[in-house]
Amino acid sequence: MTGETRNWQRIFDWAAGFFAVALLLHGADHLRRGMDVIPPAVMIGGTLQLILAAVTIALVVKRNQWAPHAAVGIGFVSAAGFTVAHLLPTWGFFSDSFINAPPWARVTAFSWVTAIVEIGADLVFGVVGLAVLRARRAA
Repeated sequence: MTGETRNWQRIFDWAAGFFAVALLLHGADHLRRGMDVIPPAVMIGGTLQLILAAVTIALVVKRNQWAPHAAVGIGFVSAAGFTVAHLLPTWGFFSDSFINAPPWARVTAFSWVTAIVEIGADLVFGVVGLAVLRARRAA
């Protein structure tokens, strides 16, 4: 492993940690809001995302060769999913919009912060996954 690859691996580890913390904070907000306010499609999508995120983080920790590929996939797909589910106006079955949310949805500033941090962490994870792949190819 070259020096550049080692440096990217260290950054990848940090990105995975940031991703995990953001995921947990966003999940904590869903628990705080109550699972009864979340549309079923969003619940299913979030559960699938959580499972794939956990597998991807485990791949990073184990230094698996597929970890950066998984990070690119889960990072960018999660960023898109959270954006359309939470940051767009209500638009359909896969929407848990924070925009003009009704009081019973219990959306707070914490909800907004955790969603935005989650999206940022997703993007960081995906971009760092791409950088790790590029560094490996150059090595």
